[in-house]
Amino acid sequence: MINFKKLTTAFMGMTAACALGVAFTGTAGISSASAKEIRIGGKDFTEQLIMAEITNQLLKSKGYTVVKNDGMGTKIVRAALENGEIDMYWEYTGTSLITFNKVKEKLSPDETYAKVKELDAKKGLVWLAPSKANNTYAMAIRPDNPKTDGMKTISDMAASYNAGKPLVMGTTAEFPKRPDGLLGLQKVYSFEAGRENVKPMNLGLAYQALGQGDLDVVSAQATDGMIAAMHLKLLKDDKNFFPNYALTPVVRKDFLDKNPDVKDILESVSAKLTDDEMQKLNGEVDVNKKTIEAVATEFLKSNNLM
Repeated sequence: MINFKKLTTAFMGMTAACALGVAFTGTAGISSASAKEIRIGGKDFTEQLIMAEITNQLLKSKGYTVVKNDGMGTKIVRAALENGEIDMYWEYTGTSLITFNKVKEKLSPDETYAKVKELDAKKGLVWLAPSKANNTYAMAIRPDNPKTDGMKTISDMAASYNAGKPLVMGTTAEFPKRPDGLLGLQKVYSFEAGRENVKPMNLGLAYQALGQGDLDVVSAQATDGMIAAMHLKLLKDDKNFFPNYALTPVVRKDFLDKNPDVKDILESVSAKLTDDEMQKLNGEVDVNKKTIEAVATEFLKSNNLM
């Protein structure tokens, strides 16, 4: 006699397992067993979505079956990599140094890369060759503003505050509170912006306000698409305060050992990435409203990668 109770329980268990697979991968629960399959991750902002799609298209062209899991938060995508739920994603050296490894020591860009490579190797993660794209904080000013014309460095900006000529600064909500943001910047450059001169807001609105003349300076990300679109100038961090955030592919060692060709494939992309290139790619999406897929394809074809 068929035991319908046991059969129903087993069926429900199988259904739940399938649902979990679909929820995580966004596909029909593709297994990770295939040696030619790679599960790539990505965070939830334009630059990361572009990099995940570039990786997706390139690896598919090289014969890999790709499961793409983008749109994740920083801590979630890192945990997925450490736990073996994904095989690789593009991370920033400064994020690993400060957020994941809690290193407070001031390091040069080369030292930062070497340190995260060393520390993350203990967790089974391999940092491949870094790109020259550094998505760090940057202070951006607009052209033709008498209050900032002639400024070249953050020291010049600090001197304006100290001379009693304060600038109106637009920032993200968290920048004024971060030790690697305004708090530390004021200490290193010996100035006080003054609470009345700091305007926390959405970064998109900050760029708009800068263009309209309501702000004099914005705490930007160095690879933001609006920088090139608005012809903004980034003040040189002449005291090297901001940490380096080199965009780099990070891969699980166990996956790389089985698929060593992935190293050269991913590093061929790293070699093409600079601040200017990332500003252009981000701008194509955020300013020119092209699709992520189209921008990724254009990048790969224009660089003879696909």
